[in-house]
Amino acid sequence: MTQWTSNSRRWVLASLAASALCTQVAMAQSAYPSRPILMVVPQAAGGTNDIVGRIVSQKLGEVLNTAVAVENRPGAGGNVGTQFAAKANKDGYTLLMTISSSQAINPALYKNPGFDPVKDFKPVSLIGSVPNVLLAHPDFPAKSMKDLIQMAKAKPGHYQYASAGNGTLNHLLGEMLNSMASIDLQHVPYKGVAPALNDVLGGQLPLVFASLPASLSHIKAGKLKPLAVSSPKRSPSLPDVPALAESVPGYRGTLWIGLFAPAGVPNDVLSKLQSGMTQTLANKDVRDKLELQGVELAAPTTPEQFAALLQDDMVMWARIVKSSGASID
Repeated sequence: MTQWTSNSRRWVLASLAASALCTQVAMAQSAYPSRPILMVVPQAAGGTNDIVGRIVSQKLGEVLNTAVAVENRPGAGGNVGTQFAAKANKDGYTLLMTISSSQAINPALYKNPGFDPVKDFKPVSLIGSVPNVLLAHPDFPAKSMKDLIQMAKAKPGHYQYASAGNGTLNHLLGEMLNSMASIDLQHVPYKGVAPALNDVLGGQLPLVFASLPASLSHIKAGKLKPLAVSSPKRSPSLPDVPALAESVPGYRGTLWIGLFAPAGVPNDVLSKLQSGMTQTLANKDVRDKLELQGVELAAPTTPEQFAALLQDDMVMWARIVKSSGASID
């Protein structure tokens, strides 16, 4: 009887310990987030993605009842910050706010970007897109895409366009236009979009692709002439400027912005993040601030739909990168 009682006591104690452990695990999971969240932005401060990250992080923190801190980790076209997020703990306390040029183009552009955009990440929320604008110096004779295409076909290789550098989105947008419109605009790379814009503003080059937020003030001031936007449809911020697809059917070159978590984050944590982002993006103040920055908010999108968009863009940009010959070791 004594032996049975001793064994029973051990069994009861072991059961209580196991129960307590299960309770602690359950409480830890249900308590997420119990500490601040880090939102990595793999671009420099002041850019479109950084601005979006800071607007979203503030409201997301309120929704989740914790602080969400933005940390910029620029370098290698976004690869540095993306690698950091991919290798972070899989607990939901490190997130990646990124753009399509890093997530969908870099895997084709770099021989070893240091991350796999599909295997290393889980989509949380597609936020919206930012179109690029094909801009011309005010003195450039083309007044429309039709004019530009006619001029370019009449003088192949004669007209130049500036970009922020080899392999950048605005470089590849020009290569896509060359391919789809059967023209030959000559690419002139710069070290960043600011010097590229400056030389077009100064009349040294006639054309440049630039993001809407970076170019809107120049357009409104009449210093640059918008010929078309790269999005499939016209931008609400520039309703009188045609979409490039109106002249070149099928042309699509928007820069999307979205939130990812490292692969391996528990499903319940991922669900809380997705729900938190749904509430954040439904907030009128957040939407107004994003639209003021030229962001076209995405329609409600499931993580599966976001994953499909990433896959489609990876295929599209890989084709453009290959045809352009662009490569960065």
